[in-house]
Amino acid sequence: MARTSGGETREKLIRAGEEVFAAQGVDGAQLRDIVRLAGQSNPSAVQYHFGSRGGLLDAVMASRQQRTERVLTAELARLDDGDAAGDPATELRGLLTALVNTEATELRTERGRRCLRVSAQLSHESGVRTRTPHPTIDGTVYWTLIGRVEDCLAPALPEPLRLERLDLALTLVGAALGDRARQYLTGTTPLTDEDLFLADLVETTAALLLAPRPTPGGTA
Repeated sequence: MARTSGGETREKLIRAGEEVFAAQGVDGAQLRDIVRLAGQSNPSAVQYHFGSRGGLLDAVMASRQQRTERVLTAELARLDDGDAAGDPATELRGLLTALVNTEATELRTERGRRCLRVSAQLSHESGVRTRTPHPTIDGTVYWTLIGRVEDCLAPALPEPLRLERLDLALTLVGAALGDRARQYLTGTTPLTDEDLFLADLVETTAALLLAPRPTPGGTA
């Protein structure tokens, strides 16, 4: 029997991790199930190749990020090649459209759908609130987009409020796409077609971010 290289074993564990993390949840996933699904006989295979459960999870997300980075780069290039309106709300919608269209490419494959289910559980770990990006998105086009979205909000919202809203918005996008992925994986018929779903997600997220600044002690 031919020996399996370290790189091949890592990839098998990443693929198995995607499946088990999606099915059992990030916190509930059993490493023994990942090792078994990857066809490994060493029960410590995850620790050997990734150092820890968190290391494997980071590798799963880094693999997904590599796919979406290429798409997002092209989306932003198209956006920037168009008429750059000075209106922050118009620019914001353009950026959100680029983000949602990019993330939606993961809906096209079972692997991508599983990864959307995993990343939906981790959106709160992006590091937006502290301006300290998670290592898997540090220096990425995705993190640059987050900064550009914040810039659109800067004229209307103080820093704490815009960072909190931005974090909530990313959580909303992740949860919505993760749920759509779940429906596809389980064969559930969605209430809306995909084009309408994605367009509505952009508008819903924009509405959250562009809501008027509330008056302390008031109702609006």
